[in-house]
Amino acid sequence: MPHAVLTQLLVVQDRDARRRQLEQQLAAVPGDRARVEKDIAADKAGIDGARDELRGLETKKKLLETEIGSAETKLAKYRTQQLSVKKNDEYHALGKEIATMVAEIGTLEGQELEIMYQIDEAKKRFAEAEAVLKGNISKHESRLVTLAEREKNLAAELVEARAATAESRVGLAEPTIKIYDRVATRQWPVVAPLRGGKCGGCHLKVSSEAESGSRSADPAKLGICDQCGRILYWDYA
Repeated sequence: MPHAVLTQLLVVQDRDARRRQLEQQLAAVPGDRARVEKDIAADKAGIDGARDELRGLETKKKLLETEIGSAETKLAKYRTQQLSVKKNDEYHALGKEIATMVAEIGTLEGQELEIMYQIDEAKKRFAEAEAVLKGNISKHESRLVTLAEREKNLAAELVEARAATAESRVGLAEPTIKIYDRVATRQWPVVAPLRGGKCGGCHLKVSSEAESGSRSADPAKLGICDQCGRILYWDYA
């Protein structure tokens, strides 16, 4: 079995691993939230896009109605004028204007019917898209609630994990803690088994001095990997 200091360091590492895991999970929450908010914005934009298509067609219909109204006004004017003229050439000229206006009105009314059909189809598409996208938005908003709860729980767990980690370090000599912290800032795990003369962290061969330290029962003596600097303990398995 590893001596007391190594045993305590393994406890420190175990609790530290939990702390690190919680910090990583907590740090990931803002990014998760931003992605969900982006999805909500995209779905809302999809609804607005479908609505804009419908509004655009309705605007076209109103313009056509205005054109038809203007053409009908001109047609009525030409017919009134035709009734009052006495010369044949003027009568026939107005007749041509009337025929042209009737044809134009017919064309505009045909376009109006086509627009009305497009509006009906756009309304269907909008209703379908709105139903789907609003459903998506509802799910996204539920996800935001879940993320808020997760963030709160992780923060509470992290407070406990940090306290547990600090507690596990109590009693360790300052030089030992300094070695642990120095390695922890560069690589993980900090404390690794020595098996077959190789470090369980970097998997490279260690010196006899490092191996001797990992086997030592002296709490003041630590086995340090010559390659990666990890603290080593002899694995008897």
